[in-house]
Amino acid sequence: MNRQPDWSSRQTSVASDISTFVNGATRYFETTASQSAAVGAPYVAESERATVQEFTGLIRIAGERKGIVYFTAPRSMLSVMLLRMGETDLSDDNMRDLVGEVANTISGNARREIGQHLKISVPTVVTNLKGRIDYPVNARPVVIPVHWRSYSAQLVVCLQ
Repeated sequence: MNRQPDWSSRQTSVASDISTFVNGATRYFETTASQSAAVGAPYVAESERATVQEFTGLIRIAGERKGIVYFTAPRSMLSVMLLRMGETDLSDDNMRDLVGEVANTISGNARREIGQHLKISVPTVVTNLKGRIDYPVNARPVVIPVHWRSYSAQLVVCLQ
């Protein structure tokens, strides 16, 4: 007997995983930037390309779930975050380090909550991509706006 996949339970599981990444993002800002971030309503990107800003920290996910998670932010936001952390060197290298750290921390926290079956890569940091991220086949990116102070970034989760 052929069984149909239980899509409703799969969607619930993906929504739960996305919520875990969102919680990791808010915890990052509360602990590291010493000021909480507001999270906007998540939405599925209309096209296959979600917003990409000046600096992006990307993590590849393998295991039970496959896909990517990335945090993308403008230079202005990262500059203020660095200053808030006591760093006065606002070079591109420090911007890349910070955006990679944010992505890595969010994904690492998610791995602890979801379990060891979630395998995460080291972060890949890219700048000025102009929307050129390859998403997994049969998956649509879910964009979660992250607002901190007067700045906006995005956490993008794209899982199969």
